[in-house]
Amino acid sequence: MTQEELNALPGVTGSPEAFTQDYVFNHTMLRVKDIEKSLDFYTRILGFTLLEVSRHPDAEFDLYFLALIKDKAQIPTDAKARHQWRKSIPGIVELTYNYGTEKDLEFAYHNGNSDPRGFGHLCVSVPDIKAACERFEALGVDFQKRLTDGRMRSIAFIKDPDAYWVEIIQFTEVE
Repeated sequence: MTQEELNALPGVTGSPEAFTQDYVFNHTMLRVKDIEKSLDFYTRILGFTLLEVSRHPDAEFDLYFLALIKDKAQIPTDAKARHQWRKSIPGIVELTYNYGTEKDLEFAYHNGNSDPRGFGHLCVSVPDIKAACERFEALGVDFQKRLTDGRMRSIAFIKDPDAYWVEIIQFTEVE
């Protein structure tokens, strides 16, 4: 579809108000059971950079803000400047860890993909989906859907430690 056709769909405002032009979709929050497992997954497996931690011991939770940053030199070294910068960039994942959840063997968060369905997934785009999936396989990552599963052979879904789905797509057409 062209942009004109997309803008013509019912409910779509083709020309958002000028007041909103500087809005940034900053982050999505996920509650996680075991912060160490989740940080390992998002940093080592998916390549995210931890940008900031906000600790709230009185309320018994901590927040971890991560992003896929190609040029790490752009990350401000000063904590206050980094905090302001972090709030201005798109594509952040906020992991919320509630103290003690990792100790409860029966505890699990709803991942949104079992009934009742709600939240679906995050998505990470990669330059070579076949190589990325081979690496995920070698690292023992759980798959929801491999490239060879189903009719859609150009996407895969992996699962993080809390069984949240992460769609993997390729920047360009998959051959």
